[in-house]
Amino acid sequence: MERNSQNNQRYKLESQLREAYGRVVYTQTCHDKIINRLIKKSNRIKCLQIFLSSITTSGFIVTLFAEDKIASILGAFISLILLILNFYSKNFNLTEEAQNHRVASDTLWKIREEYISLLTDFDILDLKSIMKKRDELQERTAEVYSSSPRTDRESYLEAKKALKNEEEQTFSEREIDIMLPNSIRRSNRVKK
Repeated sequence: MERNSQNNQRYKLESQLREAYGRVVYTQTCHDKIINRLIKKSNRIKCLQIFLSSITTSGFIVTLFAEDKIASILGAFISLILLILNFYSKNFNLTEEAQNHRVASDTLWKIREEYISLLTDFDILDLKSIMKKRDELQERTAEVYSSSPRTDRESYLEAKKALKNEEEQTFSEREIDIMLPNSIRRSNRVKK
């Protein structure tokens, strides 16, 4: 039976591995996208907190030296906004949430690389070895999924755009050659 026949067990197994690899890449990229959003949001909140604190402080200093009721009311209002913002950031620790996503992404990256290695070695391994490694990778992936925070639709859409349109996780031969030392570049090999 031909190796690439769709009825061939090796072909089916390779197809399953490729599909699993794709899902891991998507999930890992989703985690990366949500990490970026959480960090940006956290930084914006921190900058806003600093800004509102400085306005509040200067507003109260003005009220000490002037009897301006508007400055007092404005200072109290800004203090209230700052209080709400501080309460929000206390209840929703964006930095910690981003770190939890980072752990998931890093673990999935390792699994992703192992799928690539398995697909690379596919032709020289026997079916039992491939199935054993596949089962191990599926088990480890399930553990990551069960212990990590969920991603959301927005991160999925960002990952889809990055992977399909921007080819975020791929490199051309030329791009890889440029990153490698001159002595091991494919473009420098003599073709026979």
